[in-house]
Amino acid sequence: MTRSLLAVLLGGALGTAARLGVDLLLPHDPGGFALSTLIVNVVGCFALGALTTSLLTRPALAEWARAGLGPGLLGGFTTMSAVALVLGQQLQQGLALPAALQGAAQVVLSLLAVWAGLRLGRRVSTGRADARGPAS
Repeated sequence: MTRSLLAVLLGGALGTAARLGVDLLLPHDPGGFALSTLIVNVVGCFALGALTTSLLTRPALAEWARAGLGPGLLGGFTTMSAVALVLGQQLQQGLALPAALQGAAQVVLSLLAVWAGLRLGRRVSTGRADARGPAS
């Protein structure tokens, strides 16, 4: 096995364990609003955005470390499958409005979190306090 694959496996295990920890702290009813899933995905999106423009773009960072942090740790932490499961359960129970609100919150807040993470990561990597976003 390559170092990158091992890093993804280890990172994924740690990310999945962290995700389960959040679920245990903030359990949710499948028919209600899945707060733990929303928090995990928003935090994970923010972290991935920040890492993308700060740590992961540094040439000195080994490829195995990039793989372990991004697809491994944060890939294991965040989860689209949990979102799909919650939304599917809500729809099966006839809870279309909560499903729509949950789905919209997941998409909108996760995108805003990535944007904010990219901004922060760029600020950290360039040392500029006036960074406007990932592309200039």
